[in-house]
Amino acid sequence: MKAIAISSFKGGTAKTSTALHVGAALAKFHKKNVLLIDFDAQANLTAGLGFDPDEHDSLAAVLQGNKSIEEVIKPTGISKLDLVPADTWLERIEVTGALASDRYSHERLRDIIKPLQYDLVIIDTPPSLCWLTESALIAAEHALVCATPEFYSVKGLSRLAQFMESVGQRHPLNVIGVLLSFWNPRGKSNEAFLNVIESTFPEKMMSAKVRRDIAISEASIHGKPVFDVDKDSRAAEDYLTVTKELLKRLVKMGTK
Repeated sequence: MKAIAISSFKGGTAKTSTALHVGAALAKFHKKNVLLIDFDAQANLTAGLGFDPDEHDSLAAVLQGNKSIEEVIKPTGISKLDLVPADTWLERIEVTGALASDRYSHERLRDIIKPLQYDLVIIDTPPSLCWLTESALIAAEHALVCATPEFYSVKGLSRLAQFMESVGQRHPLNVIGVLLSFWNPRGKSNEAFLNVIESTFPEKMMSAKVRRDIAISEASIHGKPVFDVDKDSRAAEDYLTVTKELLKRLVKMGTK
């Protein structure tokens, strides 16, 4: 089993859309058994797959030892794709209950998912450098960094890189790639942004990029991946390309 944490330092980078659509593409088109974990208290991934966050338990109950991981996993209605929903209880979970006195609490998620029988686990993290993000990076072997070609997104990459480097000194972690969303091939500052990304994450820039597409917003209203709502959209095409490149990178890293 491989685990990938989808990370960014700020919101609005299509991080959650990437987690959802890469997971769905892996299940639908590559026949992989995939578990999506919504580890963000905003629960956008949960809502994006048609679930009400207020009606389901999250990993909060598992981390506190009140439920098993199997009890909170939900089938999504998409063959081979399951979800662990999020809820507001994830917010500041590390300072409550059994976690508050556990100096190694950030390692619990790793231990929880380790026995699971999936091909891939994809963890959607909060857009901040918090306990939840650290726990996800410790649980994952790989991190996919999401960014947009605009100043504040690219500026935050250096802090995210430092955070990942710190985690990587204690636990094996590989940045599998940096994915740009809301991409405009004709953007005047593209070269400058790409240069900053290359200097921050050398040789990690993905060839595939995700263009802006209203189809993503429309799909989220239906609680389904864009493949099921508008399979001929630019977003569907782009996320299929992203998924293929990620699989190639996973295979390449597995042979090293």
